[in-house]
Amino acid sequence: MVTEIKTRRIEPDITVVEIFERLNLGNTLVSIETSIKHLIEEGVRKLVIDVAGLKYIDSSGIGMLVSSMGFMEQSGGRMRIAGAQGVVAKAFEVVHMSRIVPLDADLESACRNLAADSAAV
Repeated sequence: MVTEIKTRRIEPDITVVEIFERLNLGNTLVSIETSIKHLIEEGVRKLVIDVAGLKYIDSSGIGMLVSSMGFMEQSGGRMRIAGAQGVVAKAFEVVHMSRIVPLDADLESACRNLAADSAAV
């Protein structure tokens, strides 16, 4: 199981980072975090992390997502996490992730909520 990420733009201004397989301590985690921070530094202000393809996450992976949220907020943007299922959803529940990062059931909901947030501002 090799961790894989895919990045794409949808809507006019929403960037989606899809993470597949595992998000745990190691070089891959650092690489993904660097990629996300680079996107934010390049000007991405609406970001969805799609974890529907994620089968496992540990505390390091959760910490990286929290750190990315903090970096996004400091940059004046918004981030949501979409598609958590199974053990990933359970891990998010245990650490009360929804208090830190808005969680959505799927990518479509996350994009709709980001667009609604923009309309309300």
